Amino acid sequence: MKPLKPSMRENKRYLLVAGKNLRENIEKAIFDFIGILGMSKAGFGFVKTEKDSAIIYVNREAVNEVRASFAVFPEKIEVKKVSGTLRGLRG
Repeated sequence: MKPLKPSMRENKRYLLVAGKNLRENIEKAIFDFIGILGMSKAGFGFVKTEKDSAIIYVNREAVNEVRASFAVFPEKIEVKKVSGTLRGLRG
């Protein structure tokens, strides 16, 4: 099987997120707001999880929907920074 061309790959954005109990709350917030089909289109995944912060990645077209889902979720989930690279989240 041939690898995908760079122009055909999914463009990701990395989000630095802060809050409590993030592993469960992030998935629940996205699922409740945009549903299972929207969650699959968002291409959501975890890169790194710490106590009160996490780095997640989503599809470039779904960044606004994911941020909106965090805004309407009852518990506080705050997006600190959005970047196209992991290195851009540092500093």
